[in-house]
Amino acid sequence: MKQKLHYWILVLFYTVILWSGVVAVAQAKAELSDSNIDRIVGRLSFGTTSEQLAKVNSQGVEAYLQSQLEPQTVPESSIAQKYIAEFEADYQPPLELRREFRENRKKLVNATNETDAKRRELQQKVNKIRIGARDRAAQIHLARAIYSNRQLQEVMVDFWFNHFNVFANKGLVSLWLSDYENAIRERSLGNFRDLLEATASNPAMLIYLDNQYNTDPNSPAAKNRYKGLNENYARELMELHTMGVNGGYTQDDVITLARIFTGWTVDYQGRNSNNGFHFNERRHDPGEKVFLGQKITARGIEEGKQALDILAAHPSTAKFISYKLAQYFVADEPPVDLVDALAEKFLASNGNIKVVMDALIHSPEFSDPQYDKQKFTTPYQYLISLARMAEIQQPNLKRLQGMLNQLSMPVYMCVPPTGYRNTQDAWLNPQAMLQRIALATAISNQVLNREDEIVYEELIDNVGELSPQTQNAIAESPSLRTALILGSPEAMYR
Repeated sequence: MKQKLHYWILVLFYTVILWSGVVAVAQAKAELSDSNIDRIVGRLSFGTTSEQLAKVNSQGVEAYLQSQLEPQTVPESSIAQKYIAEFEADYQPPLELRREFRENRKKLVNATNETDAKRRELQQKVNKIRIGARDRAAQIHLARAIYSNRQLQEVMVDFWFNHFNVFANKGLVSLWLSDYENAIRERSLGNFRDLLEATASNPAMLIYLDNQYNTDPNSPAAKNRYKGLNENYARELMELHTMGVNGGYTQDDVITLARIFTGWTVDYQGRNSNNGFHFNERRHDPGEKVFLGQKITARGIEEGKQALDILAAHPSTAKFISYKLAQYFVADEPPVDLVDALAEKFLASNGNIKVVMDALIHSPEFSDPQYDKQKFTTPYQYLISLARMAEIQQPNLKRLQGMLNQLSMPVYMCVPPTGYRNTQDAWLNPQAMLQRIALATAISNQVLNREDEIVYEELIDNVGELSPQTQNAIAESPSLRTALILGSPEAMYR
């Protein structure tokens, strides 16, 4: 009965605060703050910890920032290293998993005379290979997000994975998830052109957007599944990955790009590559092409690389990527001047993501108080930030997966190629707030197993300065203060 009363006190609190005064609370907080440390750390990480704040205060904001822009120079935390070592010890290459999948599926197909129980057992083995690969990838993904000292890199992984989204349950995408995400992680602050090719040539993307079937209709290999052009990847490559829907391309450009990428496919047998990517020349359109006004000489796989060069260097790409970065880090409707400045940096640096991010972080808009605490966190960002701010030691990663399922944002499970949205209108609604209340309460119950006074002080530091509304709510219900802090607007906005 007491717990139920606490729950409804929280519901009342959020109804008043979140639906009538969020922006005012955020602006008041910005005016009260004497330092921009919490803004920088909050936006460039998944939530602050006492150790992280101590490091920023010791190094200085600029030194901390520069180290985050060079993640390879940042030593990993011991607990992150532990999780990574455990994952690597259990790691199986995608093609090895695919062989196991094929063998077990063959046994299932041939088990027509077996008992129902035996067939169920074989079906479970088949399912376990795909689901197991997805869950292992999701758990190390969550562990890195929570415990990595390279927080900006993990934030960029979140950004880029949504930008280059793949759906885990499409075909055998799940077998390549870890490799795909690591390819993104390694290039998340590198060169956009390199990142573009890494995603274009990964089996996860080729399976998800059906380019594995993309074949010149007149080629000798045009039969059965491989009987003609498939435009799915070509269209999304321009619309979602580079130029944007209004980037200036035509349907003819889509068709030409699809022709260019004929033969970029998956070698499930591993005869031609170690990771499964294969360029099948027999399925490639050998004719010369004109793409976005530029001549593409018939050169096999090099045609696709030339097309990626053209797309990566296009002004529309610079503007589209800059808009998305500004939207992710600053505001749902990012300032036009900021987007233009970032696009100039993108073009001048040949798509150097680190340079663009450095410019974004040092921009007047990033430090402008009017944009402080204006980004409503996605369920994923919120959950990870709770685990970090509450400094929970070794949370149950499977349980966190379940929580994200309840919050409608399971890892790797976004079906459309647009990826999960990061704007407030996608996530702020009454049902979602009730779910977050329950989540904040559950997390606070774990936190309260520690010394309450120490936890309370840590939370204040990690969340940042609390608004008068939140302070008043805590004063009125001190027994709920941990849940009120974790579920406050200050914790839900960055």
